[in-house]
Amino acid sequence: MAKSASLKRPKNSFAPVHCDIKDPNLAEKGRGRIEWAGRTMPVLLQIQERFLKQQPLKGLRVTACLHVTAETANLMVALKAGGADVSLCASNPLSTQDDVAAALVADYGMQVFAIKGEDNDTYYRHIDMALEGGPHITMDDGADVVGVLHTKRKDLLKDVLGGTEETTTGVIRLRAMAREGVLGYPIVGVNEAKTKHMFDNRYGTGQSTIDGIIRATNRLLAGSVFVVAGYGWCGRGLAMRARGMGADVVVTEINPTTALEAVMDGFRVMPMSEAAKIGDFFCTVTGNIDVIRAEHFEAMKDGAIVCNSGHFNVELDLKALGKLAKSRSFIREFVEEYTLKGGKKIVVLGEGRLINLASAEGHPSSVMDMSFANQALCTEWMVKNHDSLENKVYVVPEHIDQEIARLKLKSLGVKIDTLTKAQAKYLASWDEGT
Repeated sequence: MAKSASLKRPKNSFAPVHCDIKDPNLAEKGRGRIEWAGRTMPVLLQIQERFLKQQPLKGLRVTACLHVTAETANLMVALKAGGADVSLCASNPLSTQDDVAAALVADYGMQVFAIKGEDNDTYYRHIDMALEGGPHITMDDGADVVGVLHTKRKDLLKDVLGGTEETTTGVIRLRAMAREGVLGYPIVGVNEAKTKHMFDNRYGTGQSTIDGIIRATNRLLAGSVFVVAGYGWCGRGLAMRARGMGADVVVTEINPTTALEAVMDGFRVMPMSEAAKIGDFFCTVTGNIDVIRAEHFEAMKDGAIVCNSGHFNVELDLKALGKLAKSRSFIREFVEEYTLKGGKKIVVLGEGRLINLASAEGHPSSVMDMSFANQALCTEWMVKNHDSLENKVYVVPEHIDQEIARLKLKSLGVKIDTLTKAQAKYLASWDEGT
């Protein structure tokens, strides 16, 4: 078991910092959360300890727009250990843990701009505040900081060396910018790392989404029909976990190869128009807009529960649902009931935002250990190599991916084989035959 974060300092040892958080008095609770998460983030801790000695980020300003959780806090601590001046804002209005934000300000002197439940204007105001001073490195979870820099704050682009992006949604947006020739600096798509999407997206999203749904509703999944929209890595994990809870899982897809995989994995596959008629729970994980639309809401059973675990709250067409409804009411926290004109009720969780962070705590720290190790090491790589990079989206270098997997296995006490010289020669040759 890894030890706790090593950057802790006595309370009030920092001068007051620029911040906008809910309540500084929550810091003690947040401190415990950060330390608890750090105990199962051994890879990031090893990177933090090296950063503390080598100072690879010394003098650099990092603007991070991420979910403000205990796991993210440990990444921020590692970046600060490496010498970075860190400003952090939320990448989703409902994902902030206010006590964690308070602890980052009080114990680590970080600039944090995040309040759980903030409205859209406050959300973008916080991004603007985090950008004050001008970043050298950006760290995004959905590409909103990149979007602001390329629209409202183009004056700051000249100082940006590079950035990282955490999500599938963000990578899609950034690649579109690169294709159109408008991306102003190089970015590493951390989401593309095997040690990110194969574990964070599958096991993290799978477990935390189920956790969020159960915390919000306290409903039994066993015996229900659970519809998963999208069978990417997040969808795979969610379908696997829902089946493990005893649900009859239905998958909807647009990609024939991916749909075939879902069939081979033992799931029923059908269009949303058919799934809408039979589902008890619906969860979207596609990264696209309007996955569940008016015609689907109209076809659903009375009492159907609908939520989203894709990054943005655009996968459910809630405007259309609002037009269909004669009334809306919150019947418990994160649970809003839409009563349609005919009397049927449709339940929406977490305002259509990431349910695993709206009503739960997001991914377990042990899986975020690898994702945030990618963020830290790719930031270091970007600083070292930015002069030779083009303004496009790069994949995580293979040696970083492999090193993170190696460190994770080491922390778990797992050993693996190595190739003999003869095996290595055989794999590298073409003339040995059978």
